[in-house]
Amino acid sequence: MAKWGEGDPRWIVEQRADATNVNNWHWTERDASNWSTEKLKVLLLSVRAENEEGSCEVSEVSKLDGEASINNRKGKLIFFYEWNIKLAWTGVATTGVKNKGHVEIPNLSDENDIDDIEISVSLAKDEPDTNLLALMKTEGVKKIASALETYISTLKTEFTQGMILPTVNGEQSEPTPLPVHKPEERKASEPATSNALKSKSVGVKIPTCKIHLKDVFLTSPDELYRVFITQELVQAFTHSPAVMEADKGGRFQLLGGSVTGEFTELVPEKQIGMKWRFKSWPEGHFATIHLTFNDQAGETEVCLEGKGIPANEEERTREGWQRYYFESIKQTFGYGARLL
Repeated sequence: MAKWGEGDPRWIVEQRADATNVNNWHWTERDASNWSTEKLKVLLLSVRAENEEGSCEVSEVSKLDGEASINNRKGKLIFFYEWNIKLAWTGVATTGVKNKGHVEIPNLSDENDIDDIEISVSLAKDEPDTNLLALMKTEGVKKIASALETYISTLKTEFTQGMILPTVNGEQSEPTPLPVHKPEERKASEPATSNALKSKSVGVKIPTCKIHLKDVFLTSPDELYRVFITQELVQAFTHSPAVMEADKGGRFQLLGGSVTGEFTELVPEKQIGMKWRFKSWPEGHFATIHLTFNDQAGETEVCLEGKGIPANEEERTREGWQRYYFESIKQTFGYGARLL
């Protein structure tokens, strides 16, 4: 992959920062320990499992020792976390009998895949045998693992917002704001906007083409969908200011204004449709881009279909989407390789 600043200039931010830490080229670090402590407590205390025998739930986070941090080097985020966790759980059988027990998680770490994390469940001392122990060891463990996976993915998205925005002379550069319209205002203006686009498109007809791309990301459809429509996350993977109005009819602007468009369809976790253009294209000409997100058991396949792309822009558009969207998302959020 080419370095940022190389390649087709239309995919590069025009007014690039010239400060000493452009695109966070130097090593920077953010401590995520306090945030992680609170996030893990909230997620783990919400774990509950039940069946015909009764119900079990995590009642206390009795130990949470460790640390977490995020490092940014050359525009790439590197995650470090290591936790030793002990929980208390309680169970209530359908007969009304109550039981208590413990859960130990000694190796929640960036060095371990989620499937390799050890989750050990036991009864408290002097507690009688109960079928609820089996419930906690099966469904309970699955829900604890899901909570830990949510922590990891949230650490990579929510907590990293704003970490790798470019700076100009030591100050954050701000995107040129698009006018913010209320939904009813946008709806009322749609006919005029539509007519304006139509009038602009009248003129010399240019030859166009279609493109198709597929790629696989090691994250859920929900997380990946949010990356494409959330302003802070778009700024992170494009390394530049962006404006995103994430609803139908909402407009977007990224890469210093080199790319603009409008969302035409937003189906959470499933599909994104948009009018999309380079500013160097003939005035008023937009391609239509559809992204489809397919859940593949812990991974997400993204299928891109692009129509109406100027024929002489086919390769540059295809390469730009692959490099500056797909590959950059993988590098920024760690969606291109499994945690080992």
